[in-house]
Amino acid sequence: MLYEMTVPQFTKMLKNLNHILDKGAQFAEAKKFDVEVLLNARLAPDQFNLIRQVQIACDSAKLGAARLAGVEAPVHEDNEKTLPELKARIDDVIKYLGSFKPEDFNGAHERKISQPRWEGKYLTGSEFAIEHALPNIYFHVTTTYSILRNNGVDVGKKDYLGEMPFKK
Repeated sequence: MLYEMTVPQFTKMLKNLNHILDKGAQFAEAKKFDVEVLLNARLAPDQFNLIRQVQIACDSAKLGAARLAGVEAPVHEDNEKTLPELKARIDDVIKYLGSFKPEDFNGAHERKISQPRWEGKYLTGSEFAIEHALPNIYFHVTTTYSILRNNGVDVGKKDYLGEMPFKK
C-alpha cells in the first residue's frame, strides 16, 4: 500500500508542478519579462526561492521512494538556474519514479528510515510516508504554486490538484 500512496502521488504532483511552471513561463512571456524573475522569487526574505522549492520537491519524491524501497537515489547537484534545467530535473525524477514497482516496497511499512539531520532517530516506513515524505512534497509544490500566484501567475486549485480519477 505504501507504493500506491506515494509513487503515483509523487509522480502526479511533479507533473502538476511542471504544468504550473509552464503557466509561469507563459505569464512571463505575455508580460514581456524574463522568467528568471519568477525563478528567483520567494514569499519571504528568509525562505528559499522558487528554484530551490522545485529542487526540494524533486528530492522529496525521489528520496521518499528510494528510502521506502531501501535503495540509493540518484544524486542531483542542485545547480539548475533556468526553467529548462528545472523541467529536465522534474522529468528525470518522474522517469526514476517510473522504475519502481509495488514489490520494491515489500517490507517498507516497518523499515527504519532515518537521515543525517534526524540525529540518530528514525521513523518506520509507514510513519515516514505519512508524516514526512507526502507532507514535504506537498509543502514545496504548494510553496512554488504560491510564489507564482503571488507574482500574478493565473494558477488555481485545478492546476495544483491536476486531473482527478472521476467516475461516472
